[in-house]
Amino acid sequence: MLDVFASIAAAADLTIPPGHRLPIAVVGAGAIVDVAHLPAYRAAGLEVTGLFDLNAERAREVAGRHSIGRVYASLEELLADPGVAVVDVAVVPNAQPAIARAAIEAGKHLLCQKPFAPDVATGQELVGLARARGVKVAVNQQLRFDEGIAAARAMVRAGWIGDPTTMTFTVDIATDWSDWDWLLTSERLEIAYHSIHYLDTIRSILGNPVNVFCTGSRRPGQLATGETRTMSTLVFPGEVRALVHATHENRTGDFQAAFRVDGTDGAIKGTLGLLYDYPHGRPDTLEVNSATLPTDGWLAYPVTTRWLPDAVAGPIGSLLAAIAEDGEPETSAADNLRTLDLLNALYRSMRTGESQRLESA
Repeated sequence: MLDVFASIAAAADLTIPPGHRLPIAVVGAGAIVDVAHLPAYRAAGLEVTGLFDLNAERAREVAGRHSIGRVYASLEELLADPGVAVVDVAVVPNAQPAIARAAIEAGKHLLCQKPFAPDVATGQELVGLARARGVKVAVNQQLRFDEGIAAARAMVRAGWIGDPTTMTFTVDIATDWSDWDWLLTSERLEIAYHSIHYLDTIRSILGNPVNVFCTGSRRPGQLATGETRTMSTLVFPGEVRALVHATHENRTGDFQAAFRVDGTDGAIKGTLGLLYDYPHGRPDTLEVNSATLPTDGWLAYPVTTRWLPDAVAGPIGSLLAAIAEDGEPETSAADNLRTLDLLNALYRSMRTGESQRLESA
């Protein structure tokens, strides 16, 4: 029976062919670069030419830990380096647009973090600049490339559960937002910086919703300014629906981080192991119950990698493939404008208490 998974495993494979590999420079030396980006790039056989961070001491420390030979003295020095083909921007969101503009002007291909831009208009501006300059821009929505998620998407596309009808993410965990000082004062929190992963992943499997409803709340006395508990309902054409229920206020330790896709001929369910013991994590799980194979009940798919750091190879690999083949990255900036539109519609709904139609619908 395991032979049937061969095509699914191939669809989830993040191997970057040698012919696609280009030198990368990283702007930012924060924790996510240290524990995810650089380990993922090393495992994928990618060359990192150097780092730049406003905190030069931190940049030197991270570069030394990962055997990276160069720390740039400035962003201008990094962008002027002819040996750099791709720039990975990993900074706080409000600093990203200006760095992206400079990198695009310098003719560098670009990987940005999510959220791609503070608003759709700024995102459209950056997409237009990149198109005019002839460079590729991808967004690091790496959950799409998590092995369990990628395998589930491949099963849906292969018709294993018939026509998908519903997708859900249920996340009940405890998050210490003080690990990121800038997040504590952000007016937008849970959806913009956490559930955006689930929303983008849902789009990658079900397509684009046309209408949404969202409610969010805070725990009395919490340090963070923004919402930490949200429920988001997504309405797709016809009878297809999705739900994201996320809370970061679990005080009993019985964490849950699960997803499920139901269809007319079966279902797929899995867990995101990273969130049960963040940042160390545990293995993901994935199971499929299919009337079309058939599976005779639930059949486990052997997930062998993890969301972090492994899935980080996905967006950069897709970007490098797009450069090599003159295509579009799977998580292109242009595509990510749809995720930004979805995010903004959910916040409008949270503010007004009413369902919202997406501007791009």
